[in-house]
Amino acid sequence: MSVVAHRESEVRSYSRIWPAMFDHARGSWLYTKPGTAYLDFFSGAGTLSYGHNEPRLKRALIDYLERDGVTHGLDMFTTARADLMNTLSTLILEPRSLDYKIVFAGPAGATAVEAALKLARKASGRKVVGYFNMGYHGMTAGALSVAGNAERRASAGVPLGYSVELPYDLDPNGPATEVPDFDRLLEGTGRLADLAAVIVETVQGEGGMNTARSAWLRALAEACRRHGALLIVDDIQMGCGRTGPFFSFEDAGLVPDMVCLSKGIGGYGCPLSLLLIRPELDVWRPGEHNGTFRGFNLAFVTGAEALRTYWSDDKLERSTRGRGEQVDQALQNIADEYPEAGLNVRGRGLARGLGFPDPALARQVQSAAFERRLLMETSGARDDVVKLLPPLTITDDELEEGLAIVRASVRAALGGE
Repeated sequence: MSVVAHRESEVRSYSRIWPAMFDHARGSWLYTKPGTAYLDFFSGAGTLSYGHNEPRLKRALIDYLERDGVTHGLDMFTTARADLMNTLSTLILEPRSLDYKIVFAGPAGATAVEAALKLARKASGRKVVGYFNMGYHGMTAGALSVAGNAERRASAGVPLGYSVELPYDLDPNGPATEVPDFDRLLEGTGRLADLAAVIVETVQGEGGMNTARSAWLRALAEACRRHGALLIVDDIQMGCGRTGPFFSFEDAGLVPDMVCLSKGIGGYGCPLSLLLIRPELDVWRPGEHNGTFRGFNLAFVTGAEALRTYWSDDKLERSTRGRGEQVDQALQNIADEYPEAGLNVRGRGLARGLGFPDPALARQVQSAAFERRLLMETSGARDDVVKLLPPLTITDDELEEGLAIVRASVRAALGGE
């Protein structure tokens, strides 16, 4: 730890809340060098949808490396690139009647967002992008311009313009409201004539697991269409099956103009981000959006193998929905056990949260869980929500074990033990 403390920047964060030196990982577990096991309800911030070192994905990667497959290729044609595109088209897009072109946006979710913002402005001829309070889309300058968190926006160090904030669907501390009049909301910004796009998360992971209703999302999409603004869905954390269906917007019946994907799309934790766009929006000039690592073939290999392994049928989707209901019920039982604490349950699928009126309690629960060998983070503007993102492939026994630790950690934080 001494070299880390001496050499690494103060910007590090997760190592501060989980001060352990991890050495290897398998499935739903992380292990320290002495062999202490931690159950992982963090999953690389949602990246490790299929757990750590999934055997079939690992084998595909090893086989590719052993035959000296191309690793770095920018946007040159490679067999791995073609295989990913064909697999994504055959197993995901075509069965859902989605006609999207694929932009290889770079290695991170934020680069997909940057590409979406640039393309929305270029294709529409407009400049302003609408975003939602509590929303999060990455930490690059463009992504911060559509962040719904004042502290994160301030981290850019410069004024952020050409964007306008809108109210998200759900008050996390109160009941759902009526579906708003989006026409009036958009007109009220005073920027409607120059509105290029609106970017939205169906579940705000970093914002506190706030969940938009299907009717709200449909009303937003219809208003955007009426006013010629593009709808961008940021499915970086909630896509790739996290809420049940492959895309988090499927249950609402949406067909967004653009979809940002990253995290789980690489399958194995390999960095990859994609931007899916309607064909008529493909107005790029060659090289107008590029990056050295937009062609990371190892991610193409594991991403394609993950799609073949888990998305050739609806088994994983049904499992995620069922286990999501199990987690929801367990969290609701905890909230009911402590009515005076004012806890509230949020999320969809295997993206769930337990909100606390006092953020200090949420952080105490997180710390108590770590002491009990469970990794989970907090989210929300005040870090007042305990956030659960277990692997989609977690076993029933592991899920029950983790939920038991969550219950015990809440009890410890609230003075029950």
